[in-house]
Amino acid sequence: MRKSILLLILATTGFLSCRQDSKSTPDTVDIKNLDSIKNVKSQKPLNNDKDIYTKFEYTDPKGASLIIQNSFPRGGMKYTDANSEVYNYAVFWTRIINETDNVAELEIGFPVDSYEVPSLPGKYFKVLVPSDTMTLDKAGLFNYGLKDLESFLDNAIHKSSSLKRTINPKESSGFYVVILCLTEGAHGTLRTVLSLKGQNLFYRINGKEIQCGKINLRHLKTI
Repeated sequence: MRKSILLLILATTGFLSCRQDSKSTPDTVDIKNLDSIKNVKSQKPLNNDKDIYTKFEYTDPKGASLIIQNSFPRGGMKYTDANSEVYNYAVFWTRIINETDNVAELEIGFPVDSYEVPSLPGKYFKVLVPSDTMTLDKAGLFNYGLKDLESFLDNAIHKSSSLKRTINPKESSGFYVVILCLTEGAHGTLRTVLSLKGQNLFYRINGKEIQCGKINLRHLKTI
């Protein structure tokens, strides 16, 4: 196993290896020797919640906040597609809390192509977004309560993936992200982060940053 690997504030460690579909330029990351993508717990959990990996807070000109929380992974299980190819998967969730006085329109999407892991050139992974809603009461459940995952993967594994949500003022909404890769060499720690630059959303998977959508709220500033 090779020694090996989040956006704005935090960097991550670890790696995951997958089938090649498209290429990207590797980033420079710190690597640690780790051997599974199964559940990992934070040494210093945010908000006293062991499943929250990162929290980003942005304020509008009135001082009201938009908060993005990102989870640790759950999974490490296997999935076999219609072509008998075997994948490992990890399930994450992101929760967006809208404390502003304005409606937040969220759009997020990923193409059918796979992405290269920066610490492992030539290895690739897929990103899929189920339509299910994640709520905090599901945090202790298997795969964070994501149901019918195999059926979802059967239908979505070779398609682009997208999601739209309307988050009213003083409300929140959570969604899942599934990371998928071929099992060969699929070892290591996986970390993901959704964060905001202006109105653009970026998803960072270990050392790989992906522009993946937008939020309509203007003039938000990082705290």
